[in-house]
Amino acid sequence: MELDVGQARLLPVHEAEAISDTPDRELRILCDHDLLSVTWTRHAAGERGAEPHVHLHHVDAFYVLGGELALQVGPELDRVTASAGTLIMVPPGVVHGFDNDGPGELRFLNFHAPGCGFADYLRGRGEFDQHPPPPDGGRPASGAVRGPGEGELLELGPNTLLMKAQVGDGDGTFYLGELMLREFPGPVPHFHERLLDSFFVLDGTLTLRLGDETVEAPAGSYAVAPPGAVHTFSSPGGETVRALNIMAPGGFEQYLKEAAATGASDPAELAAIAVRYDFKPV
Repeated sequence: MELDVGQARLLPVHEAEAISDTPDRELRILCDHDLLSVTWTRHAAGERGAEPHVHLHHVDAFYVLGGELALQVGPELDRVTASAGTLIMVPPGVVHGFDNDGPGELRFLNFHAPGCGFADYLRGRGEFDQHPPPPDGGRPASGAVRGPGEGELLELGPNTLLMKAQVGDGDGTFYLGELMLREFPGPVPHFHERLLDSFFVLDGTLTLRLGDETVEAPAGSYAVAPPGAVHTFSSPGGETVRALNIMAPGGFEQYLKEAAATGASDPAELAAIAVRYDFKPV
């Protein structure tokens, strides 16, 4: 069934729309929205990915979940091996391609921000912002790769946030942070007018309110709240929860930096700061 993300929803990977599902290659669509496209991919050892290409109007990003992604990037197609926990963010104009050179299975998330019709391209219909490498080799690839543990770290009480991509990276259309939650009551229920908010759970179980429903999101599930959808998230304690927070466009993460700088911890105090960053409490 074709994916619809017009409303907030929780989607386990194995229930997502499958473009391919074979022993060697599996590709599933987690989010198909104008602001953000998200796919989950599994490649067997030796499986080829994408030939070098370039996007002109959007950011292409990869987060490695397991195995090693062999990236070719920049004018000289420099080869970079990206292990689990690595974010690769390729701005417009930078040539890139990828494969799984092995020795094991590769699993990764792929983000296109804005979506630019990527999901329909995978379905075999519609145009997409993908082009052959330009004669001059394209833009340099400086800053495209952030390995495990790399990024700007914020400490929020017993919890941490490692920001791996912010609004100042690329063209501002994408944010990704790694959340480590030990006990977190969560923000007050809210919605955003202009941005899409989403989560991919890596370990543990994240509690989410999506619309009028409260759900438990286990590892390997993706939750999305498009603009206008009421949502919040929390971790009541008892287990450590690791999750990715992905937003499009970027910018809301600057609220998190301001909150950390002031030391605010009460949800009402945090909401008072957040309203300056497209945060609408309900």
